[in-house]
Amino acid sequence: MAVMMQAFYWDAPIQEKKEGEWWNHIAEKVEDLGKAGVNALWLPPVSKASDNRSNGYDPYDYFDLGDYDQKGGTKTLYGNRAELEALIAKAHANNIGLYADMVINHNSGADEEETNPLDGQKRWTKFKPKSGRFPRDWNCFHPSRYEEFMIEGENYAGFPHLCHRNPLVYAAMYDYARMLIEELGFDGFRFDFVKGFGAWMIGRLAKYRYVKDGAEFTPYVVGEYWSGTEDIDAWLEHVNQLTDNQIAAFDFPLRYKLKDVCDTPNYDLRNLTDGGAVVMKRPLHAATFVDNHDMGDNVIVNDKMMAYSFIMVHEGYPCIFWYDYYNNGLARPGTPNGIDALIKAHDKYAGGDSEILHADPDLYIMQRVGWKDEKAEQAGLIYVLNNLGDKWSGTSVKTKWPNQKFAPIAWDGHDTALPDERTTDGEGNAEFPAPPRGFAIYAPV
Repeated sequence: MAVMMQAFYWDAPIQEKKEGEWWNHIAEKVEDLGKAGVNALWLPPVSKASDNRSNGYDPYDYFDLGDYDQKGGTKTLYGNRAELEALIAKAHANNIGLYADMVINHNSGADEEETNPLDGQKRWTKFKPKSGRFPRDWNCFHPSRYEEFMIEGENYAGFPHLCHRNPLVYAAMYDYARMLIEELGFDGFRFDFVKGFGAWMIGRLAKYRYVKDGAEFTPYVVGEYWSGTEDIDAWLEHVNQLTDNQIAAFDFPLRYKLKDVCDTPNYDLRNLTDGGAVVMKRPLHAATFVDNHDMGDNVIVNDKMMAYSFIMVHEGYPCIFWYDYYNNGLARPGTPNGIDALIKAHDKYAGGDSEILHADPDLYIMQRVGWKDEKAEQAGLIYVLNNLGDKWSGTSVKTKWPNQKFAPIAWDGHDTALPDERTTDGEGNAEFPAPPRGFAIYAPV
């Protein structure tokens, strides 16, 4: 019963003429987002990068949140610390948490080039941040006296690669994480490029006993491991041995399947059932998504609501992309055809196990069986995905509900006419259709 939003896209403040004002811009939206049912916002990197117009994935001064005149200006691309704190306070007042983007693999924008005595190579590794916190030199990067050969992870874009085994670096990462949680009030972390460093570092930062509002606090933690299912599964297995199964990963394999659903003609919907996604094997550790800031020319172009409908009714922690919600106009508030309607369906009905009732090349039908306890319940639903482009399609399936009436609660496609209500027979059978190149969600009433 949770939906996060990635509250930015690449160069968002520049594209929307909100340079240095992005925190304020998000703050203007949080009341409506809270009412829509969004429970958390993933924010871009908050620290000063190698340039004050950078998106933040090339960090320079971790402890300058937009208050020191360096790297081209005082504010970051997104704002300053006071504006960030105001955003966090307003989000919390609207029951929305905040996840900080952690870029701890590499740095950029060094003040001096220096020679690393271990290999004789010159690199830009002398950092003199104006915050006065975490000054560093070659020994904070690979190769270092603490780890001459980088035995864990991959290098990123030729940037200096931090050596976390150096106690100075290790301590700085803890200071940074504590600042985000304990001083600023963040509720979790999204770790960037986790291929680039040892899983043990995330494990340590995740399991630190943070204190927030006078009590111990455990953050939500999700990693960006951009790879296939087996690689992500191996990383999750390793990192969660360190964290009592605390850490999730973004489900890139599912995302690429969903792009094929939307953009590849005649894609076989049975591919959605083959288990080749994080959410299929590890639903509690899957953060599902449709697009993000890194997709560039690989964004989904056609019928994107089909992809959103899938992640919003299945297990996992779905993440909505700001650009889709606002710039592409897919929120569609007040209608049954947009992301807002899917959030409501997710929150009220998408509970219990997923059970596939039918799958063929052009039609996929699934039920969520629902659950309840003394405090809450989610009633369950029937989900239909139709890959045919020219007609409504459905088939009779055996549900868990005998003699039950169902009403459509969300739908979209190349025909947005209201689907008919359905009633199962004494054995739970009924036909459930969906619009062409679209979906329909039915809930028991």
